[in-house]
Amino acid sequence: MNAQDSQFMARALRLAERGNYTTSPNPRVGCVLVKGGEPSAAAKIIAEAWHQKAGQGHAEILALQMAGEKAKGATCYVSLEPCNHTGRTGPCTEALIEAGIARVVYAMEDPNPQVGGAGVARLREAGIEVDGPLMNQEAARINMGYVKRMATGRPFIRVKMAMSLDGRTAMPDGNAFWITGPRARTDVQRLRARSCAILTGWRSAAMDKSQMTVRADEFEIAEEGLGERQPLRVLVDSKLQMEKDARFFQAQTPVLVANLSRDGSGAEESESHISYLKIEEAEGHVDLTELVEKLGDRGINELLVETGSELSGAFLRAGLVDELIIYMAPKLMGSDARALFELPLQKMTESLPLHIKEVRQLGGDLRITASPEME
Repeated sequence: MNAQDSQFMARALRLAERGNYTTSPNPRVGCVLVKGGEPSAAAKIIAEAWHQKAGQGHAEILALQMAGEKAKGATCYVSLEPCNHTGRTGPCTEALIEAGIARVVYAMEDPNPQVGGAGVARLREAGIEVDGPLMNQEAARINMGYVKRMATGRPFIRVKMAMSLDGRTAMPDGNAFWITGPRARTDVQRLRARSCAILTGWRSAAMDKSQMTVRADEFEIAEEGLGERQPLRVLVDSKLQMEKDARFFQAQTPVLVANLSRDGSGAEESESHISYLKIEEAEGHVDLTELVEKLGDRGINELLVETGSELSGAFLRAGLVDELIIYMAPKLMGSDARALFELPLQKMTESLPLHIKEVRQLGGDLRITASPEME
């Protein structure tokens, strides 16, 4: 592999990211078909595509359809190993073979055990030259949720919070409107849109009168695919205390209510978009570990936790958090205001160390991206 391979693979990875908001629960995949590269002819892109929605053509299929007869003898750069099994669509390996592709360069092996090297093996068996992995870490970053779910059965879990400079999230009466400015709130819509599911607690939803939906039109975000798909909304309500006429339930996008007593469909309810998931008890509340594992079973790759200090703190204490997104506003809310997380720590040795991955300015606010340091 050479610098030209890296150049075209970088293009495939950028294409894959165009599916950030639409591909769930499938991985984000980009594909570039290239011809030439010999001394007599410069390498030229003849087709490119990305996977857009589950159930529709994979990136390789769309690129092959675009290229037509030109695909014969071309090199295929793809950000994920081509699949070799039939799901909602047919195997990409067979389509590449039938099109006469001469070489395939892939970024990372598919962690799905249904693929896991079988795609590469099938292509080589058919006489196609296969190279890879190339830019594996970059490819894994794009699909961090899919990679984690395939490895552990759990989604990649982000906890999003907004706070003042003195680490407060709401005034003593619960008022939190608005801690951060418009650019930070717009960024939250992007976080929601890329997530497969958004989780909140019933108290937070009731107090904030929130619906936890993607509102791209309200924030005038002109980004491809943003707002086309609404994430599953997960409400943690152990004792089913949320009122049925609450604003949260009025949005007609699917809601899964995690609780201790009831399972099954909510078809008998006046709002048929509500369903129920019974979870075992842990210290009087829903067992969060079981909950996230069941969400993984449902194909949830990325889970955004957007709730209050108590439930967010519980996720941290359970060791379930992969990433923290903290929006910090340049204001002081005072010592009586509510803390960021409910973490009853007493000693410095009990503190939770974090790794700061990025600090970015959004208008007057800061967005801090951090991850808990593993022991």
